[in-house]
Amino acid sequence: MKKYSNETIVGIFVVLGLAAISFMAVRLGNVSFLGDNTYALYAPFNSVSGLRVGNSIEMLGMEVGRVAAFKMDQDKQQAIVELRIQKGIEVFDDAIASIKTAGLIGDKYVEIDPGGGGDLLGSGDTIIETESPVDIMELVSKYAFGDVGEN
Repeated sequence: MKKYSNETIVGIFVVLGLAAISFMAVRLGNVSFLGDNTYALYAPFNSVSGLRVGNSIEMLGMEVGRVAAFKMDQDKQQAIVELRIQKGIEVFDDAIASIKTAGLIGDKYVEIDPGGGGDLLGSGDTIIETESPVDIMELVSKYAFGDVGEN
């Protein structure tokens, strides 16, 4: 039986370590080599304050996608958010997209109420009904200065 030298054993461990690091980088970075398993939906918001590319999209309490990009519609004075939804997740044309906060001061995410009374949305379609995020600092200042009942 042939005895392995120390260099061979170290080489095997180095290759296995690099493979493990590469695998984790791909998994944590949400990179796909075999094609994209998502489709794009768009949602116009009056404000996307605190929302960032990569934030999660949730439906029924489960993560179903990620925020992919932002662009501005100068004519309507709205921010258009590109939502990448996992294939197989059905969103209807009466869906409502809302920007929510995880916890009191947590990260923002997009919550989608999937609807169900209309036609299915396909890749490139737009969710018409949206709700912009609540500005916590504005609410606190209104409460502090007694303007809560006004508006």
